[in-house]
Amino acid sequence: MSQKLSPGARARKAKRDLEYAKSPDRRAKKAENQRLRRKAIKKGLNLVGLDYDHEDKKFESIKRNRGNDGNGTKTEKT
Repeated sequence: MSQKLSPGARARKAKRDLEYAKSPDRRAKKAENQRLRRKAIKKGLNLVGLDYDHEDKKFESIKRNRGNDGNGTKTEKT
């Protein structure tokens, strides 16, 4: 479900989201995820419906990995 934003707000959000996606931390996680997915697929694992959890260092269901704590975000262990 998309947010109902004005055209100006939508453009500003798109710019912020792109800057976040290109941050060094996000790029490193994306590269790690790609490497691990390729490696797992070569081993014959079925990764349909799974995401890599960088906190737990394993593939988890999308629901579990992107689950929410009631506030719309996942609560990581600290």
